[in-house]
Amino acid sequence: MNAYDLAGKRAIVTGGAGGFGVGVARALLAGGAVVELWDLSQDRLEAARAELGPDRVSARVVDITAEEQVEAAVAAFAAAGRIDALVNNAGVLGEVKPLWETSPDDFRRVLEVNLVGSYLVARAVVGRMLRQQPRPLRGHVVNMSSIQGKEGMPLAGAYAASKAALLALTKTLAKETAREKIVVTAVTPAAAETAMAKLISSERRAEIEARIPAGRFVEVDEVARLVAWLCSDDCSFSTGGVFDISGGRATY
Repeated sequence: MNAYDLAGKRAIVTGGAGGFGVGVARALLAGGAVVELWDLSQDRLEAARAELGPDRVSARVVDITAEEQVEAAVAAFAAAGRIDALVNNAGVLGEVKPLWETSPDDFRRVLEVNLVGSYLVARAVVGRMLRQQPRPLRGHVVNMSSIQGKEGMPLAGAYAASKAALLALTKTLAKETAREKIVVTAVTPAAAETAMAKLISSERRAEIEARIPAGRFVEVDEVARLVAWLCSDDCSFSTGGVFDISGGRATY
Protein backbone atom coordinates (compact mmCIF):
# COMPACT_ATOMS: atom_id res chain seq x y z
CA MET A 1 0.00 0.00 0.00
CA ASN A 2 1.31 3.43 -0.90
CA ALA A 3 1.84 5.72 2.08
CA TYR A 4 1.33 9.36 1.21
CA ASP A 5 3.60 11.88 2.89
CA LEU A 6 1.68 13.12 5.90
CA ALA A 7 4.66 13.53 8.20
CA GLY A 8 3.97 16.21 10.79
CA LYS A 9 0.31 16.55 9.78
CA ARG A 10 -2.39 16.57 12.46
CA ALA A 11 -5.82 15.17 11.60
CA ILE A 12 -9.25 14.72 13.16
CA VAL A 13 -11.40 11.74 12.15
CA THR A 14 -15.03 11.80 13.29
CA GLY A 15 -16.80 8.50 13.73
CA GLY A 16 -13.29 7.37 14.54
CA ALA A 17 -14.23 4.19 16.39
CA GLY A 18 -16.11 2.69 13.43
CA GLY A 19 -14.83 0.68 10.50
CA PHE A 20 -14.14 3.58 8.17
CA GLY A 21 -12.79 5.67 11.03
CA VAL A 22 -10.22 3.09 12.11
CA GLY A 23 -9.30 2.29 8.50
CA VAL A 24 -8.79 5.94 7.60
CA ALA A 25 -6.80 6.55 10.78
CA ARG A 26 -4.55 3.60 9.97
CA ALA A 27 -3.85 5.00 6.49
CA LEU A 28 -3.11 8.47 7.88
CA LEU A 29 -0.79 7.02 10.51
CA ALA A 30 1.05 5.06 7.82
CA GLY A 31 1.86 8.38 6.17
CA GLY A 32 3.23 9.83 9.41
CA ALA A 33 0.24 11.84 10.64
CA VAL A 34 -0.93 12.40 14.19
CA VAL A 35 -4.62 11.46 14.49
CA GLU A 36 -7.40 12.23 16.94
CA LEU A 37 -10.47 10.01 16.85
CA TRP A 38 -13.88 11.40 17.79
CA ASP A 39 -16.84 9.19 18.62
CA LEU A 40 -19.74 8.87 21.07
CA SER A 41 -18.49 5.75 22.84
CA GLN A 42 -15.52 5.89 25.20
CA ASP A 43 -15.26 2.08 25.18
CA ARG A 44 -15.17 1.88 21.39
CA LEU A 45 -12.66 4.72 21.22
CA GLU A 46 -10.37 2.93 23.64
CA ALA A 47 -10.66 -0.27 21.61
CA ALA A 48 -9.87 1.61 18.39
CA ARG A 49 -6.88 3.31 19.97
CA ALA A 50 -5.60 -0.02 21.28
CA GLU A 51 -5.97 -1.54 17.80
CA LEU A 52 -4.11 1.33 16.14
CA GLY A 53 -1.49 1.71 18.86
CA PRO A 54 -1.31 4.65 21.28
CA ASP A 55 1.57 6.37 19.48
CA ARG A 56 0.31 9.40 17.54
CA VAL A 57 -3.34 8.49 18.29
CA SER A 58 -5.58 10.32 20.75
CA ALA A 59 -9.31 9.88 21.33
CA ARG A 60 -12.11 12.15 22.48
CA VAL A 61 -15.80 11.60 23.18
CA VAL A 62 -17.66 14.17 21.08
CA ASP A 63 -21.30 14.44 20.03
CA ILE A 64 -20.92 16.18 16.68
CA THR A 65 -24.52 17.39 16.81
CA ALA A 66 -23.74 19.44 19.94
CA GLU A 67 -22.21 22.75 18.88
CA GLU A 68 -20.60 23.44 22.26
CA GLN A 69 -18.90 20.04 22.36
CA VAL A 70 -17.60 20.46 18.83
CA GLU A 71 -16.20 23.92 19.50
CA ALA A 72 -14.52 22.76 22.71
CA ALA A 73 -13.01 19.68 21.06
CA VAL A 74 -11.64 21.68 18.14
CA ALA A 75 -10.17 24.28 20.49
CA ALA A 76 -8.51 21.57 22.58
CA PHE A 77 -6.98 19.86 19.55
CA ALA A 78 -5.84 23.18 18.06
CA ALA A 79 -4.20 24.18 21.34
CA ALA A 80 -1.56 21.52 20.72
CA GLY A 81 -0.81 22.49 17.12
CA ARG A 82 -2.23 22.88 13.64
CA ILE A 83 -5.27 21.14 12.19
CA ASP A 84 -4.08 19.92 8.82
CA ALA A 85 -6.92 17.55 7.94
CA LEU A 86 -10.50 16.80 8.89
CA VAL A 87 -12.25 13.62 7.81
CA ASN A 88 -15.98 14.09 8.37
CA ASN A 89 -16.82 10.41 8.66
CA ALA A 90 -19.44 10.11 11.43
CA GLY A 91 -22.82 8.96 10.20
CA VAL A 92 -25.91 6.84 10.88
CA LEU A 93 -27.98 4.72 8.53
CA GLY A 94 -31.51 5.27 9.77
CA GLU A 95 -34.59 3.18 9.09
CA VAL A 96 -34.67 0.81 6.11
CA LYS A 97 -38.25 1.47 5.02
CA PRO A 98 -40.21 3.18 2.25
CA LEU A 99 -40.35 6.91 2.85
CA TRP A 100 -44.04 6.90 3.77
CA GLU A 101 -43.43 4.34 6.51
CA THR A 102 -40.49 6.11 8.12
CA SER A 103 -40.57 8.06 11.35
CA PRO A 104 -40.12 11.83 11.07
CA ASP A 105 -38.02 11.67 14.24
CA ASP A 106 -35.67 9.14 12.63
CA PHE A 107 -35.46 11.22 9.43
CA ARG A 108 -34.50 14.27 11.46
CA ARG A 109 -31.93 12.29 13.47
CA VAL A 110 -30.20 11.04 10.32
CA LEU A 111 -29.98 14.55 8.87
CA GLU A 112 -28.86 15.93 12.23
CA VAL A 113 -25.90 13.55 12.42
CA ASN A 114 -24.92 13.13 8.77
CA LEU A 115 -25.46 16.70 7.60
CA VAL A 116 -25.77 19.13 10.50
CA GLY A 117 -23.04 17.38 12.50
CA SER A 118 -20.68 17.46 9.54
CA TYR A 119 -21.49 21.15 9.05
CA LEU A 120 -20.77 21.97 12.70
CA VAL A 121 -17.41 20.20 12.63
CA ALA A 122 -16.38 21.69 9.29
CA ARG A 123 -17.45 25.15 10.45
CA ALA A 124 -15.31 24.95 13.57
CA VAL A 125 -12.29 23.35 11.90
CA VAL A 126 -12.20 25.62 8.85
CA GLY A 127 -12.44 28.63 11.16
CA ARG A 128 -9.19 27.43 12.74
CA MET A 129 -7.54 26.50 9.44
CA LEU A 130 -8.05 30.02 8.13
CA ARG A 131 -5.80 31.33 10.93
CA GLN A 132 -2.95 28.99 9.96
CA GLN A 133 -0.09 29.77 7.62
CA PRO A 134 -0.03 27.78 4.36
CA ARG A 135 2.56 24.93 4.32
CA PRO A 136 1.92 25.00 1.32
CA LEU A 137 -1.79 24.55 2.10
CA ARG A 138 -3.78 25.53 5.16
CA GLY A 139 -5.60 22.23 5.31
CA HIS A 140 -7.84 19.57 3.84
CA VAL A 141 -11.46 18.66 4.58
CA VAL A 142 -12.76 15.31 3.35
CA ASN A 143 -16.49 14.62 3.68
CA MET A 144 -17.58 10.99 3.61
CA SER A 145 -20.69 10.95 1.43
CA SER A 146 -22.11 7.93 -0.41
CA ILE A 147 -23.04 6.74 -3.88
CA GLN A 148 -26.60 6.94 -2.54
CA GLY A 149 -26.15 10.70 -2.41
CA LYS A 150 -25.62 10.70 -6.17
CA GLU A 151 -28.42 8.45 -7.32
CA GLY A 152 -30.76 7.85 -4.37
CA MET A 153 -31.63 4.44 -2.96
CA PRO A 154 -34.96 2.77 -2.25
CA LEU A 155 -35.61 2.26 1.47
CA ALA A 156 -32.93 4.80 2.44
CA GLY A 157 -34.57 8.18 1.96
CA ALA A 158 -33.05 9.95 4.95
CA TYR A 159 -29.57 8.55 4.41
CA ALA A 160 -29.54 9.30 0.67
CA ALA A 161 -30.90 12.81 1.22
CA SER A 162 -28.33 13.57 3.91
CA LYS A 163 -25.46 12.36 1.73
CA ALA A 164 -26.69 14.34 -1.29
CA ALA A 165 -26.86 17.46 0.84
CA LEU A 166 -23.33 16.78 2.07
CA LEU A 167 -22.12 16.86 -1.53
CA ALA A 168 -23.67 20.31 -2.01
CA LEU A 169 -22.10 21.45 1.26
CA THR A 170 -18.73 20.17 0.05
CA LYS A 171 -18.89 22.07 -3.21
CA THR A 172 -20.08 25.25 -1.50
CA LEU A 173 -17.34 25.20 1.14
CA ALA A 174 -14.75 24.42 -1.53
CA LYS A 175 -15.76 27.48 -3.54
CA GLU A 176 -15.65 29.65 -0.41
CA THR A 177 -12.13 28.52 0.56
CA ALA A 178 -10.47 27.87 -2.80
CA ARG A 179 -8.34 31.04 -2.62
CA GLU A 180 -7.55 30.40 1.04
CA LYS A 181 -5.50 27.27 0.26
CA ILE A 182 -7.99 24.90 1.88
CA VAL A 183 -8.93 21.86 -0.20
CA VAL A 184 -12.43 20.46 0.37
CA THR A 185 -13.46 17.17 -1.23
CA ALA A 186 -15.98 14.36 -0.85
CA VAL A 187 -15.84 10.60 -1.29
CA THR A 188 -18.81 8.57 -2.57
CA PRO A 189 -18.26 4.91 -1.75
CA ALA A 190 -20.60 2.08 -2.58
CA ALA A 191 -21.71 -0.01 0.38
CA ALA A 192 -18.69 -1.07 2.40
CA GLU A 193 -17.72 -3.94 4.66
CA THR A 194 -18.27 -2.03 7.90
CA ALA A 195 -20.36 -2.49 11.03
CA MET A 196 -23.14 -0.58 9.28
CA ALA A 197 -23.31 -3.37 6.67
CA LYS A 198 -24.14 -5.82 9.45
CA LEU A 199 -27.33 -3.90 10.20
CA ILE A 200 -28.93 -4.89 6.90
CA SER A 201 -30.65 -8.15 6.03
CA SER A 202 -29.17 -10.73 3.66
CA GLU A 203 -31.89 -9.84 1.15
CA ARG A 204 -30.99 -6.14 1.36
CA ARG A 205 -27.30 -6.97 0.92
CA ALA A 206 -28.03 -9.02 -2.20
CA GLU A 207 -30.11 -6.16 -3.61
CA ILE A 208 -27.28 -3.67 -3.05
CA GLU A 209 -24.60 -5.97 -4.48
CA ALA A 210 -26.72 -6.39 -7.61
CA ARG A 211 -26.46 -2.62 -8.19
CA ILE A 212 -22.63 -2.70 -8.13
CA PRO A 213 -21.08 -3.80 -11.43
CA ALA A 214 -17.99 -5.07 -9.57
CA GLY A 215 -20.31 -7.43 -7.70
CA ARG A 216 -19.06 -6.80 -4.17
CA PHE A 217 -18.94 -4.29 -1.34
CA VAL A 218 -15.92 -1.97 -1.19
CA GLU A 219 -13.24 -2.82 1.36
CA VAL A 220 -12.48 -0.29 4.07
CA ASP A 221 -8.78 -0.14 3.14
CA GLU A 222 -9.68 0.76 -0.46
CA VAL A 223 -11.59 3.81 0.75
CA ALA A 224 -8.93 4.67 3.33
CA ARG A 225 -6.19 4.83 0.71
CA LEU A 226 -8.23 7.32 -1.30
CA VAL A 227 -8.91 9.45 1.78
CA ALA A 228 -5.21 9.46 2.69
CA TRP A 229 -4.36 10.94 -0.70
CA LEU A 230 -7.13 13.53 -0.34
CA CYS A 231 -5.58 14.58 3.00
CA SER A 232 -2.10 14.95 1.51
CA ASP A 233 -0.48 17.94 -0.16
CA ASP A 234 -0.36 15.87 -3.36
CA CYS A 235 -4.07 16.70 -3.57
CA SER A 236 -3.67 20.41 -4.20
CA PHE A 237 -6.02 21.38 -7.05
CA SER A 238 -9.03 19.08 -6.71
CA THR A 239 -11.05 21.25 -4.35
CA GLY A 240 -14.77 20.70 -4.78
CA GLY A 241 -14.10 17.29 -6.27
CA VAL A 242 -16.34 14.30 -5.59
CA PHE A 243 -14.33 11.09 -5.77
CA ASP A 244 -16.24 7.99 -6.75
CA ILE A 245 -15.27 4.60 -5.35
CA SER A 246 -18.38 2.60 -6.17
CA GLY A 247 -17.23 -0.37 -8.23
CA GLY A 248 -18.79 1.13 -11.36
CA ARG A 249 -22.13 1.96 -9.80
CA ALA A 250 -21.83 5.75 -10.27
CA THR A 251 -24.15 7.23 -12.88
CA TYR A 252 -22.29 10.56 -13.08
